[in-house]
Amino acid sequence: MIRNHRELKQRSSAPENGGLQEAASGRQALRTYLAALASGGNVATVAAPVNLEFELAACLAQADGGPALWFTKVGHKLPVVGNLTPSVARMAESLNATAESLQSHIIAAIENPLEHRLVSSAPCQEVVVADPSLTGELPIPRFFAGEDGPYITAGAVIAKDPATGCANLSIARLRPLGGNRAFVGIAPNHHLSRLACAAQARGEKLNIAVCIGNHPAVLLAACLYLGLGDDELKIAGALLREPLEVVRCLDSDLLIPAQCECVLEGKLDAGELAPEGWVSEFHGMYESYGPGIVATFSRLTRRRDAFFQVILPGYHREHCLLGGVAIAAGLSRALRASLSNVHQVAVGMGGAGRLHAVISLRKPQADDARKAMLAVWSAVSLIKRVVVVDDDIDPWNCELVEWAIATRMRPERDLLVVPGAGTDRSEPLASGGVVGKLGIDATCRDQDRKDWRRAEPPKAAVEKARQLLAGL
Repeated sequence: MIRNHRELKQRSSAPENGGLQEAASGRQALRTYLAALASGGNVATVAAPVNLEFELAACLAQADGGPALWFTKVGHKLPVVGNLTPSVARMAESLNATAESLQSHIIAAIENPLEHRLVSSAPCQEVVVADPSLTGELPIPRFFAGEDGPYITAGAVIAKDPATGCANLSIARLRPLGGNRAFVGIAPNHHLSRLACAAQARGEKLNIAVCIGNHPAVLLAACLYLGLGDDELKIAGALLREPLEVVRCLDSDLLIPAQCECVLEGKLDAGELAPEGWVSEFHGMYESYGPGIVATFSRLTRRRDAFFQVILPGYHREHCLLGGVAIAAGLSRALRASLSNVHQVAVGMGGAGRLHAVISLRKPQADDARKAMLAVWSAVSLIKRVVVVDDDIDPWNCELVEWAIATRMRPERDLLVVPGAGTDRSEPLASGGVVGKLGIDATCRDQDRKDWRRAEPPKAAVEKARQLLAGL
């Protein structure tokens, strides 16, 4: 049974039922955002029993792009929530922004990070469990039949570079290996892997904290492509427009978001590897990356009434768009260093939030589209197709982008094919680390036609029509 979750606030005083205590949690807590979603009718409770093996994933897949789902009966003491930010609009709403202003807000946060506010105690440390059994303490779902086990998919991993003292925040998948050990899926070129390997070279293991149940600002910051040493936690605070409250871990000096739901404290050992087998990827298929690093967790801390957050992996909206929105903002910032007329960048669902980018330019000059394509491929190797449009086209609107290609692009002139360009290991068609890339210039050209006006009713008539239809 699924019922609308408008009554969430009224149930919030019942922690034994996994209720949400909005008043006690502060605006930096995921539960506060959940309560706001619920007040707008955007949370649905799944009150019937749901099996953690495949059934919970199937429910999230059916709700993809719709309301958040709150699972109360998963055969575990902690309830589960998922599908929280499956659209650009919902991500923007979580940050008190609009879909139109979200990208500029993210760029401003990157350029103006806020120092943390250290607190002495935090909700995420109300309950402490030593040497935790991961599957015993947490309701970890198994999502897809082609994978060998369950995964933690919404874990924000915090580590620190001992040389600089700067924290690193990223998202990595964790598959329990039994007891307090887990496989951690990290690409070799990612900063977390580099920190773990550097620790191994010193004969050490890397302290990490895996934080689960984070405000969307923390998850979005964790997905940004920044330099090693840039502290994403400070950017999360800037996204929230206030310093992020952090607390020190119990077993290390790592600082973690004070308002998250659960934290796993442990060590990452680059010298201990475990096989993973097939794993789902953002493009919707499986990949096999070989062995990966193992983490051992000495402690679990959580709220007394904690819940467990999941992000449905594979080709599903929340998973793809968290990466896509973050990548797009970083690209927009990078492109503006060489092209002052960049309006907005989109990395949307059509390319699974990773493979396709759309760049809108204001009054592009003759060679601007080509410059933008080359700059994108230089900045993010995973992006395979780049479409450049004028600023009258919303780059996040796939239909309008397709219309611009149909009406403004000449194939013999406006296509750029780059064979054998470098790419990432997760590219579904990579061969030897390379794949062909395609650029499409779908901008208006004066030599094609002088009149590019859209056939539309006058603005005054459109506004009158909106007023007339608003009451229907």
